[in-house]
Amino acid sequence: MTGLPGTGVGPLLLHALRCGGWAGVARLAVAGGLDESTVESELIDLAVAGLVTYMSDGFNVWGLTDAGRAANAERITAELESTGARPAVSAAFERFLVLNPELLDLCAAWQLRPVDGVMTANDHADPSYDARVLGRFADLDRRATVVCAELSAALPRFGRYRVRLSEALDRAGSGELEYLTDGTASYHAVWAELHEDLLATLGIPR
Repeated sequence: MTGLPGTGVGPLLLHALRCGGWAGVARLAVAGGLDESTVESELIDLAVAGLVTYMSDGFNVWGLTDAGRAANAERITAELESTGARPAVSAAFERFLVLNPELLDLCAAWQLRPVDGVMTANDHADPSYDARVLGRFADLDRRATVVCAELSAALPRFGRYRVRLSEALDRAGSGELEYLTDGTASYHAVWAELHEDLLATLGIPR
């Protein structure tokens, strides 16, 4: 793709916005493994080029313009075809789809637990229940590691997901329970971004 301003960080940020939606500088820095000053500088360049736009009024987030979305689509299509990675990414996506329903079930199990036969919002007052669900998350994560390794071998930009998933699970296991299903840095949120990335990369409509 021609005409994209800034360094190699620019395309990375466009793609992060494509997969994660509107986001602030801090969240984009985490997604890309970058420092916030670099992210902010690149976003300004992308805004000047008409590829991203800024929403203030208390939101303070950045999002893609139509031109930015088109530029990102052009770039990732070219990347996939030039590297010959489509077969490997497609195969990894099929394995991801096997795990996805299990992940959704685990998120539901974390948010709700049975109390006297009735599903109730999980107030995390039962440590043994939470430990069982965390153990099931850890088991799924071990299998997801294989999928992430296949993806990053095909296209290195996928490697950041493995880091973020591991960090979220580690923090949840250390007592920061919100890192499983709540917030934009949670395991569930990062998993959803990976899912969106696979769809976007392969050109599959949601």
